[in-house]
Amino acid sequence: MVATEVKKDLSLAEFLEYDFEEEGRYELVNGEIVKVQPTRQHDDIADFIAKKFDKEIDRLNLNYRVSGRILLRTFNKQGNEQGRFPDVSVVDKIKWDANLNAQSVWYEPLELVVEIVSNNWEDDYLDKLEEYQNLGIKEYWIVDYLALGSRNYLGNPKLPSTLVYLLDKKGIYQGKTYQ
Repeated sequence: MVATEVKKDLSLAEFLEYDFEEEGRYELVNGEIVKVQPTRQHDDIADFIAKKFDKEIDRLNLNYRVSGRILLRTFNKQGNEQGRFPDVSVVDKIKWDANLNAQSVWYEPLELVVEIVSNNWEDDYLDKLEEYQNLGIKEYWIVDYLALGSRNYLGNPKLPSTLVYLLDKKGIYQGKTYQ
């Protein structure tokens, strides 16, 4: 996925009202609007995971909604609001249905978030992990299908991996790697 910088120094409220010149998916990161341009393979993996989640939700008769179009409000290290678009989001359907006329901006913790790693892998392994943990998202998956992350995460030799982080009772992620 390639991220292209568009505009700087915006608040989340300004970002939500911004009139983008081109269609696309944008995030607000450290006050800057960033156009997110995933590869087809990236999108295929996100779609595959979303479909599998949907099937399991149906099979187990769970009350969740799966989406790749939820803008999630997070906070950076300085405490400034950001707007992240996780590749796959799972939200409690009761909370979703409570206000169907609202924008697809989510201000509270989601049940589960999946990020598919791309060339800016540090964002997923470091920044988003911290943001999602601080927000209280119960489960965070990092899918590194190209083994782009550091050997500290993927081992030596580096292998394609999925890292699953679960929030413990102290609000700290505990991770497990699957290869």
